[in-house]
Amino acid sequence: MVLTLVRPVGHQCRTVSFASTLYLEPILEDILLEVPQLWQPHLKLGLQEALVNAVKHGNGLDPAKSIIVEYSVLANTYWWSITDEGNPPPNSAHQSCSLSDTIDHQAECGRGFYILRRLFDEVHWHLETNCLTLCKYIDELQIPLIY
Repeated sequence: MVLTLVRPVGHQCRTVSFASTLYLEPILEDILLEVPQLWQPHLKLGLQEALVNAVKHGNGLDPAKSIIVEYSVLANTYWWSITDEGNPPPNSAHQSCSLSDTIDHQAECGRGFYILRRLFDEVHWHLETNCLTLCKYIDELQIPLIY
């Protein structure tokens, strides 16, 4: 079940809440709707990575738990906040997985954050609230680069 709420907060902000499953295509379509067409495949990769991580690692693939995505557009700035109901990782695991700007191909974690940091301009993990915030600044004339 997908629930979409409109929240006026000075600019358009929407919220989508869905059961913690890997059936993400309709969610991705909805949260990318206002992104310029040229940028959608680029950002879909990152948002899919973030949602899969929330479902698998945050909620443990438990369909009784929910994922909440808040998203908004202000001028050419696109924001997504993804919150799961899982338990935050221990501080040591959080630091080694999320703060690195390099990739360790042998590591059990961290590849997702590496991908997100390459695709988005801002990536913030809020440990206390289990919320990942992503931001992309898009110039309509700019062409996405493939990394």
